[in-house]
Amino acid sequence: TFPSRDLSGHGTHVAGIAAGNGRASGGLYTGVATKSRLIVVKLGNLLPDAFPRTTELMTALDYCVRRSLELQMPLALNLSFGNNYGSHTGFSLLETYLDTIATIGRTTIAVGTGNEGNLGRHASDTLSQVSISRELSVGPGETSLNIQLWKDFSDEFQIRLTAPSGESVFLNENYIGTYQTHLDNTDLYWFFGEPSPYQIFQEIYVEMLPSAGQQTIAEGLWTWQLIPVNIRNGRFDLWLPSSSSINPQTRFLVADPETSLTIPSTAFRPITVAAYDSNANQLASFSGQGFTALSLTKPDLAAPGVNITSTSVGGGYNARSGTSMATPFVTGSAALLMQYGIIQGNDPFLYGQKIKAWLIRGARPLPALRTYPNPQIGWGVLCLKD
Repeated sequence: TFPSRDLSGHGTHVAGIAAGNGRASGGLYTGVATKSRLIVVKLGNLLPDAFPRTTELMTALDYCVRRSLELQMPLALNLSFGNNYGSHTGFSLLETYLDTIATIGRTTIAVGTGNEGNLGRHASDTLSQVSISRELSVGPGETSLNIQLWKDFSDEFQIRLTAPSGESVFLNENYIGTYQTHLDNTDLYWFFGEPSPYQIFQEIYVEMLPSAGQQTIAEGLWTWQLIPVNIRNGRFDLWLPSSSSINPQTRFLVADPETSLTIPSTAFRPITVAAYDSNANQLASFSGQGFTALSLTKPDLAAPGVNITSTSVGGGYNARSGTSMATPFVTGSAALLMQYGIIQGNDPFLYGQKIKAWLIRGARPLPALRTYPNPQIGWGVLCLKD
């Protein structure tokens, strides 16, 4: 018996794209690397007072790499997973861990860019001598909402947050620690962070919760005003949670689709995969876009991610769209290259960054895009033949 079941069908669909044998369709719907051996790890249940998605993902990566070393087998590792929490610079603890573990054994990692490209979840600008405002539209029925503001720690500015009612709260950015304020029947819990051993950036985080007796936070326009004090770099980024957890109407009115990559797709060593519509040979508007907040070229390339038919829980097939579907095309392609190089003895070092280099070299352009690399699909779309 299996220790757990796929209740959403997401993992089953992804695995079928990477390695499905097509048996239930008479060979029509086969995956990319059909004879691969699979190692499947499911993220666990929420634990009290913990952040399980990050820590359990690190545990899952560790388990897969250790097993590949024990079995003396190369590993093509698929991560169709991501969220918006972090600086998007590639230097978070999770991304640092991912970059490190990618160098252990004969490992190639592919990560999807997420589906935040057209949802208005990211706003950014560069602060100099003039205040900048960004309006956040909060849709109806939000029982909670969190917003992250990331900036260079050396920059100093003040924050004025204005609620739909016109009430305002004024905060000095030099604060370090946690604070509580109240606006428009909404309780605001603030966290002003410090740099970490992994990055020089500062996080300013606010959690919005209904006040006592209220069911939802205040609906309408919330205005963030950033007032410069001492600016050296000036770049700032605002992120909302990923799309699955909030109302579609909750978004920044002036949004920036670039740097809408989910984390950990901003890590350096993995192959970062965007999605495109392979039927129409054009971009997929939902696909998370680069570059990273430090202008690192991400994504690396794109793969088919629109109306992809693959295996379904309980048998049969269904169609899904997303960068989760694009990523296993690249993971399966990496497995085929590693079979050719490592298993068949043609190149014992064909894994990791070398796989990425060959896939980038073979990537082909799309008709609508003339400049490469670009924030939409990186160096082009997947072409294993080339």
